[in-house]
Amino acid sequence: MKDHLGRTIDYMRISITDRCNLRCRYCMPEGIDCIPMTEILTLEEYRQVAACGAALGIRRIKVTGGEPLVRLGCCDFIRMLKEIPGIEKVTITTNGILLGKYLEELLQAGIDGINISLDTLDPRLYSALTGGGELKSVLSALTDTLRACKDRQIPVKINTVSMDLKQAALQLGCSYDGPGWQEMLELARRYPVDVRFIEMMPIGYGKLYGSADHQKILKQLKDRYPDMEEDHKVHGYGPAVYYRIPGFQGSIGLISALHGKFCHSCNRVRLTSQGYLKSCLCYEDGADLKKILQSGKGREETERELLAVMRQVIGDKPGEHCFEHPERITEHENMVKIGG
Repeated sequence: MKDHLGRTIDYMRISITDRCNLRCRYCMPEGIDCIPMTEILTLEEYRQVAACGAALGIRRIKVTGGEPLVRLGCCDFIRMLKEIPGIEKVTITTNGILLGKYLEELLQAGIDGINISLDTLDPRLYSALTGGGELKSVLSALTDTLRACKDRQIPVKINTVSMDLKQAALQLGCSYDGPGWQEMLELARRYPVDVRFIEMMPIGYGKLYGSADHQKILKQLKDRYPDMEEDHKVHGYGPAVYYRIPGFQGSIGLISALHGKFCHSCNRVRLTSQGYLKSCLCYEDGADLKKILQSGKGREETERELLAVMRQVIGDKPGEHCFEHPERITEHENMVKIGG
């Protein structure tokens, strides 16, 4: 389906929980309240929305949270999505803590891609940033995942939030003497994994940490690796711009919402764990699909109403975000409630 500006909207991010087994400081630190489970959609309700999305042209779905693997039945849900006519790709973003436990189930469910969120390779800083997470368990899951996905040709990516790690360490009272964001390049050199740097969204607790400027990061990359070239191979369906560094097994991606605005090609909508359909992360606008799903009407009538409302939300998708003008942002929820 196309929105009012002619952009093709074919990608939906579905948050199936606001819960997480980590407490990342810029996302959901200690003390943040979780949504009662009674207010979160059932997996069948998510599937119903996804099926209506497919009827409107959604072809790719990213399952997120919170941490999606803490939701009971996550792997079964991925299998459900894969069975929907029209859905071509189903991928997942995880912090990796439970990946070792559920990797085989994900593969059996037909997962098409796995993204692992990881911001530092320093064990002490990782623990401080995540509220006690163990880096070694994530790195172990990464190597196991790469090994299992290689023959299946399932892409594995690392998502790294672009922040000043030294400044973050100071804020957290943690010692850190590493090189900063550059340390993450080592993963793309050692493994066939894409490392994508994502600018910090100025939403919720992310406002406290700020984002590194990707224009500056790109300049530093070019200065350090003068033979680096833009990688035009299709790596996925999001807004990352990729680069190849000679001698590296994986590519480096930059997702630059703040310093490389890509709204003209935005192809996504988001469904929160409470069933709110958002067409832009920056604004509170959207539609409460949970009211429709739980209205007590028959299935056919419910789906007709879902289709009509989803069509309107997609059609009215804002032309661009306004993150560069914080006073105009109307979304005031934390990222964990919106969905990653």
